[in-house]
Order: sequence, then structure tokens, then C-alpha cells
Amino acid sequence: MSAPASPSKPASLRALDETALRAQLRRRGPVPWLHGEVARRMAERLSIVKQPPTQVLDWWATSGGGAQSLRAACPRARIRAVEPAGLLPEALPSWWERLRRPSRSAWTEDAVPAAQAHLVWANMMLHWAIDPMRVMQQWHQALAVEGFVMFSCFGPDTLRELRTVFAEQGYGPIGVDFVDMHDLGDMLVRTGFADPVMDMETLTLTWDDSTRMLSELRELGHNLHPQRFAGLRTPRWRDRWFELLARRPDGRWGLSFEIVYGHAYKPVPRVRVTEQAHVSLDDMRTMVRRARSPVRE
Repeated sequence: MSAPASPSKPASLRALDETALRAQLRRRGPVPWLHGEVARRMAERLSIVKQPPTQVLDWWATSGGGAQSLRAACPRARIRAVEPAGLLPEALPSWWERLRRPSRSAWTEDAVPAAQAHLVWANMMLHWAIDPMRVMQQWHQALAVEGFVMFSCFGPDTLRELRTVFAEQGYGPIGVDFVDMHDLGDMLVRTGFADPVMDMETLTLTWDDSTRMLSELRELGHNLHPQRFAGLRTPRWRDRWFELLARRPDGRWGLSFEIVYGHAYKPVPRVRVTEQAHVSLDDMRTMVRRARSPVRE
């Protein structure tokens, strides 16, 4: 029998170096091509939302890189960017960053108004969350009743070819472990979301140039595992794992990326009947409005 999780350490907490993560976010350069492609595919799934959202939150908008696809899918919505605390685009030192990206009104995660958004859109950011369930709680708080959350992230089968090489050679962890989609679905339910739908697909990217492959991998993110190799690696070591990484029949290197998609909605709050029941004012107003609404046949 496993020991219960410590109250001071949530069960959803992941092994991820927070200091290195914030450094990675501050150094953000061009949005990876893969982020834009996943955003395009995720935007196609917005057709399931029957009522077009008018208030939208783009969670970690700068690093997510899905603004263009989101705007095309929700042309009449007011879209607000949400960034990690202390990392609003206007606070970044790079003038080129501000010039290259159009200015949009933005909030930090801890300043988002409650119960106003109709859609929370989170493209390719949840795999960097130290506590994914905490992020989901923020989504739930930000959404109005019957609002939707839609997100994408890396799954555990990402870079399986490279993970195999590192494990066989004893090189240490290549990066953080990504969360399985079923576990993410369970977190959504525990957070209070209803009818979560999880899906995944595997995309394979190929390269004929090892330098370009390594460069694009660095754009996707760095090794943030707390037990990663602490020193510097040599060019000989780098060339060695290039050799060990199996090539495809066409001679190109290929790496797999498991992309997880999820969506769920925030249901009408239900009050659990106990000797003493506590209901927030916003939830009470929602229940009163619902009770007064005519029943639709």
C-alpha cells in the first residue's frame, strides 16, 4: 500500500525545475513551427462549441503561438492573453520581441477575473506546468458557467526514440516526464469540469541535417528535469547520440511527438446538502438565473 501524499505536496506536482522553467520562458524566441501546427489542428475542434464564445482567454499566449489560429476561429471574440506571473510581453527586455508580436491586452495568471470567460484556450503549455491540476483550477475559476476549456500538450510518448537512446546509454533523463492523457482527464474531473474528452495523435518530424534537428529541439524547450546532467556535454558526446539514433529507411532522422488534446466544460454548480452548506455569491446568482430560465422543450 502506498503512503498518502503529503498535504504540503500536491499529488499532481511534477519533477520540474521551476527556476530553469522561468529562465526558459524569459528566453523565448521564435514560436516553434510545431506549436503553430497544433494550434491549427486544435482550432478545427472548436466547431464543437455550439455558441461562439465572445470572451476568450489565450493562456500563455506568447509561448503557445496559437493567436492567429484562435483569431481565425473566433473572429468576433474579445481575446485576452494570459501570461505567467512576471512575464508579460511588455515586461520583457527585448524590443525585437515587442516589435515582432502585435500588442494585446494581457493579464497574469494570478490577476484573471473570475467567472467571465466563455473559452479558455491553452495551446502547448500544460506540459510545462509544475502542478497541472493547479492550472486547471485557475481555468475553472476564470470560466463562466457552461464555458469551455480547450488545450493541447505533449504526451508521454514524445521523443520516444531519443528517450530510448538516453536510457540505454545511461545518459540520464532527456527531459521531464509528460503526463498521460487519462491522468489529465481525471484531473479535469477532480477540478470540477464536466464531460472531459481526451484525444491524442502522434506526429513524426524528420530531418536530413542533425544541426537543424538539434536547433529545432531547443526551440521546443530545454531539459528541465531536476536530475538532468549538471555539467556540459562535449561535441563528441553529441555526435555519439546522433549515431545511436536510428535513422528511417530514407536516411533521415525521425522523432515522434505525442500530441494530447482535451476539452471540457464548467457545469452549473451543485450544492451538496449537508448540515452546513457554503455557496459562493457568484454560484448562487448562477443557480437563481438558471431556476428562473424557462424550460426548453
